[in-house]
Amino acid sequence: MAEGLDPRATARRLLGHLDASPTPYHAVDRAAELLGAAGFVERDEWAAWTAGDAARWFVRRGGALVAAVWPSALPPEAPLRIVGAHTDSPNLRLKPRPQSSSAGWQRLAVEVYGGALLNSWLDRDLGLAGRVSVRRGDEAEVILVHLDGAIARIPQLAIHLDREVNQAGLVLNPQQHLLPLWAPDGETGVLEAVAAAAACAVDDLMAWDLMLHDVQPAALTGPGDELLVGGRLDNLVSSFVAVEALAETPEDPAAVGVVCLFDHEEVGSVSRTGAAGELLPGVIERAHRSRGGDPDGLARALSRSACVSADMAHATHPNYAERHDPGHAVDLNGGPVVKVNASQRYASDADSAVPFLEAAERAGVPVQRFVSRSDLPCGSTIGPVTAARLGVSTVDVGVPQLAMHSARETGGALDPDLFRRSLGSFLAPSG
Repeated sequence: MAEGLDPRATARRLLGHLDASPTPYHAVDRAAELLGAAGFVERDEWAAWTAGDAARWFVRRGGALVAAVWPSALPPEAPLRIVGAHTDSPNLRLKPRPQSSSAGWQRLAVEVYGGALLNSWLDRDLGLAGRVSVRRGDEAEVILVHLDGAIARIPQLAIHLDREVNQAGLVLNPQQHLLPLWAPDGETGVLEAVAAAAACAVDDLMAWDLMLHDVQPAALTGPGDELLVGGRLDNLVSSFVAVEALAETPEDPAAVGVVCLFDHEEVGSVSRTGAAGELLPGVIERAHRSRGGDPDGLARALSRSACVSADMAHATHPNYAERHDPGHAVDLNGGPVVKVNASQRYASDADSAVPFLEAAERAGVPVQRFVSRSDLPCGSTIGPVTAARLGVSTVDVGVPQLAMHSARETGGALDPDLFRRSLGSFLAPSG
């Protein structure tokens, strides 16, 4: 079968993106490479933006990225089609003093980031990656590091020493039980290894944002490659297909296409790179003004704009079907899921869902619906905060998955392509 007709082709491309993106910073770096290869030009936030700037561009800020197709031929009041996703995933992050020692072993002092399934980090081969600030003479340089390979591990306590674990359940204290083993006492410490990766002396390491990741490669599994498994599906699946969809946007769209990959969604989005910050509103305002727009024109444009908050969704778990609403089953490989919550944990409503539903219909993509059981709490996304910050009609949509927030998650191999096609149709509406 030709790759263009292979419904798993998108998932196969995604595998490399997952493996190359162990942290939000690497995910943004990878997204920038994909956009650059598609003809997008990187903009500097410090530089002045003018009417003569390229129509296809992106801006990076740490673990976040904003990219757009904004032709000068479009009038200033042209509506925007926005897709928002996030680059961060729950994990274990190094503390400022990351070295500890017990029973003759160096351990890594870590802090839990986000709502991680803690047990999923046990007995896995772990790598370390992130960004470090390095002193280079009189200046500081921020660089990415990636210590891949099985360099750390969190062994679970043997059942002989915890006889009731299978009946009483596993209880983990993050301060005591989640310290990965690094190396025997007296061997190379973690900071020495990081400094070597950064090509600097330990004393030149000024600060770091370093996190652990499962090094087992992402893969398609099942008798017919039906399943997609890997770390950080939530939410690199959405980030990847959104970038691909924007890269495929035609040169003469009827609306401005925007993709924003935020950081810090898993911890509340309140940061300079999170959805609750000024990143997206500020970039949109600058870009609109550089195209000759004014505040009234921007308000008019936003009033007719639409946003998809692209985040993963819960598929109905075959072993825990009672945890899902019986009238809203969600299937792996059943297509993207519109997520609804009466308390506005999701931004979807009868009006905001229409642009995406129409786009999916044009693309020939089936759409599923998700709502939580009425007796279980509901998670949230960047959707409500983005709708509030921009005043833009927003719908929450995602790819179904199992084991959300595990160190290694499970999705359907067909769903990334279905979502990419529907987002492509959404970003490029008919005129």
